Amino acid sequence: MTTAAPNSPLSPGIVAGRLPAEALAENFGDIAPVMDMHEARVAADRCYFCHDAPCVTACPTAIDIPLFIRQIATGTPEVAARTILSQNILGGMCARVCPTETLCEEACVREAAEGKPVEIGRLQRFATDTLMEAGVHPFTRAAPTGRRIAVVGAGPAGLACAHRLAMKGHEVALYDARPKAGGLNEYGIAAYKVAGGFAAAEVEWLLQIGGITLHPGRALGREITLEGLRAGHDAVFLGVGLQGVNALRAEGEAIEGVRDAVAFIADLRQAADLGALPVGRDVVVIGGGMTAVDAAVQSKLLGAETVTILYRRGQERMSASRDEQEHATASGVRIICNAAPVAIRGAGTVREVVCAYTTEGADGLKLGPETFTLRADQVFKAIGQQLAGVPGVLALTGGKIAVTGAGRTSVPGVWAGGDCAAGGEDLTVTAVAEGRDAAEDIHAQLAGA
Repeated sequence: MTTAAPNSPLSPGIVAGRLPAEALAENFGDIAPVMDMHEARVAADRCYFCHDAPCVTACPTAIDIPLFIRQIATGTPEVAARTILSQNILGGMCARVCPTETLCEEACVREAAEGKPVEIGRLQRFATDTLMEAGVHPFTRAAPTGRRIAVVGAGPAGLACAHRLAMKGHEVALYDARPKAGGLNEYGIAAYKVAGGFAAAEVEWLLQIGGITLHPGRALGREITLEGLRAGHDAVFLGVGLQGVNALRAEGEAIEGVRDAVAFIADLRQAADLGALPVGRDVVVIGGGMTAVDAAVQSKLLGAETVTILYRRGQERMSASRDEQEHATASGVRIICNAAPVAIRGAGTVREVVCAYTTEGADGLKLGPETFTLRADQVFKAIGQQLAGVPGVLALTGGKIAVTGAGRTSVPGVWAGGDCAAGGEDLTVTAVAEGRDAAEDIHAQLAGA
């Protein structure tokens, strides 16, 4: 085991190399078994091919699910992939990370009748992976329009918007603050869900459409301004996500050993050697969403001995899906609900988290008098993010960019979508739909101009 350096500010309990390389490779391997052609056709045969398919209604990108499953059943997965990608250009990623158990698969007629839906997510992955592995990009650009559009943010919304605009024949300048494109797909999702560098490979595949020039390391309000983008382009799309992290508002929040779960996941996703990534012996993750689960499970996979998710409301209120919660507990993570941190204590570094039980009533959430203590040498905050760095000229609602229709903001010629825009759910698939729909609206407005 590697210990902390002698003068390291980290707690002695936060160390690298808790597990051997072989164990880490196994722990962070692809969580979802990949179907072969025979398995895919057997799974596809379970579909009723409903005429008024409720699964399509439940899909934020409205993929024609019965059609693509029928195309797999007839032995043409590449054709099925085109059906998927025509609606969701990031269909490969969404097949890996979408909470299908609460979307298309929950709506499946087989789920209602038998409690076992058609495996839509795995079938979607089979089709899209088959196409991508063949090196095929099934779309071509329309004739050049001479129009230039700036897309800020190379996450799911920005990538979907840029690809659709490029298909329409426009030239797209795609800006992102980070060195790599992909947004949360690259930096914010558990490594075992997108193993093998898939996020980067999908971006490279998407850019094969042509007409998109990527400008990494260019942040809004730093290297580029909204005013400058509007002056140099025919339209602007903002898919900048949420950059600010909410405060915990608990005593001792600034103590060494407390950090943002999003930053931890980003470090893990970009680590060349997982064995060099420090993790605590006793880890506490505060929050109830997908980020909390991803941080908790990956802490356990790195070798943490005890990992606890602390959530202030009831378990049924957790935004992480039931499947994600069950995956966490199956991985050895403990979930404590109806409790919140009131203090983080330690002499220079984290030693323990003092928690109070909570009650929720008509007056909202209240802390009770009874407390308990969790031993911890590392604490991750996964309590949500907020908008940051967006020009004040844009109208906001609920702390996000206000939009109408297909992402039109209060500023003419500027659209927004994804997590930074008000309205939709914070899901990859929803961001893709919003980016795609904004591109269609931009194209229609430019065509009529």
